[in-house]
Amino acid sequence: QVQLVESGGGSVEAGESLRLSCTGSEVDLRDHAIGWFRQAPGKDSEGLACSAINGGKVVGESVKGRFAISRDEFKDTVFLQTNNLKPEDTAVYYCGTSWGRRCPSNLDFHFWGQGTQVTVSS
Repeated sequence: QVQLVESGGGSVEAGESLRLSCTGSEVDLRDHAIGWFRQAPGKDSEGLACSAINGGKVVGESVKGRFAISRDEFKDTVFLQTNNLKPEDTAVYYCGTSWGRRCPSNLDFHFWGQGTQVTVSS
């Protein structure tokens, strides 16, 4: 069964960092653009970043300068480095894909994992 699996979330204080990881089951992430989005209670989902298979990267304006996306090709893992976290970053974070080689417009992904919770206290 094809799955995306997120990990690395947790509870931190404002100003701290977390590195979120995305791995695949029955899927090779190296063949697809992979990205991250988040969902906070009562809010619309928000696209955060995407890594295309040609090395191109997209980072959303709301988190640019604090979040970064990267890949470890050997481990077939996609990371989201989140720095200087703020309470408003509290959400469930998902990795997703639309199965293409390029990042989807508006970072709108069609398939995602179960998510990992990030909670930031002030």
